[in-house]
Amino acid sequence: MDRFATLTTAHIADACVRLGVPLRVAPPGLRAVSPGDRFAGRVLPVRHVGSVDLYLEALEGSIPGDVLVVDNEGRTDEACVGDLVALEVREAGLAGILIWGLHRDTADIRAIGLPVFSLGSTPPGPVRVDPRAPDALEAATVGEQEVTAEDAVFADDDGALFVALDRLDDVLTAAEGIRDTERAQAERIAAGTSLREQVRFSDYLASRAATPTLTFREHLRSVGGEIEV
Repeated sequence: MDRFATLTTAHIADACVRLGVPLRVAPPGLRAVSPGDRFAGRVLPVRHVGSVDLYLEALEGSIPGDVLVVDNEGRTDEACVGDLVALEVREAGLAGILIWGLHRDTADIRAIGLPVFSLGSTPPGPVRVDPRAPDALEAATVGEQEVTAEDAVFADDDGALFVALDRLDDVLTAAEGIRDTERAQAERIAAGTSLREQVRFSDYLASRAATPTLTFREHLRSVGGEIEV
């Protein structure tokens, strides 16, 4: 979380592309209950079955800074996290909760102050208790992404994405480099040097005329530039 404090999920995504690390993005509908909230941490996975005891059991094996990632199959007929779970998670020292599903008790969750990301809210909680999956505390699915405790999750106003822990340092280092280059470019634009000048865009057009297969990304690498999109 310390290194993510000056980064964004866009920086992390660009770093994954730069390094050839799989881009594992959560569906774009996931948003913070309180706009502006963000978190980063190791995934603490739970497959929800309609009962809160799974969360309590997961917390027994958690470490401070983890993020509770709840797989409720993207259901929109029930909320699977409320204020008591959010408060318990906060008191356990976790960094936040990401829900592939809905939450409730919105006002109370905002007052608790723990970052919570979900697909939205609805008043009713579960009225079912399904059989517990064998991997209920080992893996969670968020959209098309299956995550485990071997993954980190990052979330901010742009959404959420996952990175394998064994590639985390490389990705963060690349993201920091991208951030620094983009900040320098932004400062130069504000000082009067256009982005086209900085990335030598006229040179790119001339080179592309001679070599039609040349991509703008390849040109940027040759001149040391970055562009978010």
